[in-house]
Amino acid sequence: MKTLESIDQYKKIINDGRVVLMFSADWCPDCRVIEPVLPEIEESFSDYSFYYVDRDQFIDLCQELDIFGIPSFVVYSFGNELGRFVSKDRKTKEEIVSFINSL
Repeated sequence: MKTLESIDQYKKIINDGRVVLMFSADWCPDCRVIEPVLPEIEESFSDYSFYYVDRDQFIDLCQELDIFGIPSFVVYSFGNELGRFVSKDRKTKEEIVSFINSL
């Protein structure tokens, strides 16, 4: 999973293909729980680029996108938001896979 480095990069990647943004933070225990399964999820959805977005570093972006709970996922395809799995609840591998499959 790549790490989002800037707002300019965000604007570019959401318009240039299919991308899954995972909003997270180092201090988030629920985010740590899903980390071990993320490589498997990425492998299963190789037509998407996956990006880690640090909630604390990009708090303005989170507010703009109405992301108030983490871990959360927002998926774009060539500039269009396809869907979001946004809540403060812990997420399982099965829930994340089901969400991406539903798009």
